[in-house]
Amino acid sequence: MNLTFHIAFDGCCEEAFRVYERCLGGKIVTVLKWSDTPMAAEAPPGYSDKILHATLALGTSTLAGADSMPGQHEAPQGFHVLLGIPDPAEAERIFAALAEDGSVTVPLQKTFWAILFGTVTDRFGVSWEINCEPSSPS
Repeated sequence: MNLTFHIAFDGCCEEAFRVYERCLGGKIVTVLKWSDTPMAAEAPPGYSDKILHATLALGTSTLAGADSMPGQHEAPQGFHVLLGIPDPAEAERIFAALAEDGSVTVPLQKTFWAILFGTVTDRFGVSWEINCEPSSPS
């Protein structure tokens, strides 16, 4: 079984995935626009270049996304996308990149369970938790 997050965006899926590819070090695998599918004629007005389906490979995980139908977008709430990042410098870099034009909820800081932990909502409205735990003793 694989667990994949699928995030709905308010018309900015392609931009978000380009940012995530750059700041998370992933690889965009799929960017399927309405106009590129057999459903092109069914695209809502002005939606031919919006994303019907996109995937981003992040190590052994996948992030999926799409643009919500016009007037149907609801901001994500009640969850965070949790990134476990073992390197503190990389955790700081990614946190700063996600915070750019976004908002920090919990500043990146040392906690009793982690070298660094913080929560940020990015410019696209997606909430991320960055967790940098100490490596387990061998």
